[in-house]
Amino acid sequence: MTLTATHGLIEIRNVHKSYNGVEVLNDVSLTIEPGEVVTILGPSGSGKSTLLRAINHLETVDRGWVALDGTLIGYEQRGDKLYELKEKEILKRRTQVGVVFQNFNLFPHLTALQNIIEAPVALKRLSKSDARELAIGLLERVGLGDKADSYPRQLSGGQQQRVAIARALALQPKVLLFDEPTSALDPELVGEVLDVIRDLSKLGTTLVIVTHEIGFAREVSDRVVFIDRGVVLETGTPAEVLGAPQHPRTREFLATVL
Repeated sequence: MTLTATHGLIEIRNVHKSYNGVEVLNDVSLTIEPGEVVTILGPSGSGKSTLLRAINHLETVDRGWVALDGTLIGYEQRGDKLYELKEKEILKRRTQVGVVFQNFNLFPHLTALQNIIEAPVALKRLSKSDARELAIGLLERVGLGDKADSYPRQLSGGQQQRVAIARALALQPKVLLFDEPTSALDPELVGEVLDVIRDLSKLGTTLVIVTHEIGFAREVSDRVVFIDRGVVLETGTPAEVLGAPQHPRTREFLATVL
């Protein structure tokens, strides 16, 4: 096992994952470079979200490993074997990987500002006053500076998702994962969330995005990965994978969505 240390580097090696005897991830290996924007495309049930969740150990893997900046996520190596870490240590490493889910997952009893402040204060990363200052800045960044005191029920789906992005940024992660961030939104609200992600893609944070938005993937990605039945079938630049796909299954998939 060879690990490489840098900032925001994701290494996925020979990852397998099965549910009830069905292999959802089949020998997946990928290297995502620091600051790279990678979109993962594929049909429903292809293993995209499972792969994303394996990156920060929300899903355990049956075989293989995932590392961030040369440090295994969820495991430690002793000799030739990997041992799962205790939950406290897993959580500590997980804070380096921000996740934005499709269903927002905001605390309904907290305001937008309080949702963002919660984690940095609970993890003793920042004082309450510093966390508040950071949260106000993040709300401004996602275009919601005037919604600090609003509760999730008072916000549109697009606004809630933008708060969720600000919350993920509050821990200043090395990597941001987006799991179909627009799939729960009304079509007219999709653009405002994609605009925020587009801005983030220019800041040098490693982004991994599972999405069905092919046009967006073409625009923001450094690299596109196509996965089907748990196997990475094709990877390359947007021009290569979306413009001139080599694998028949990629061509077939794109023909149904473009």
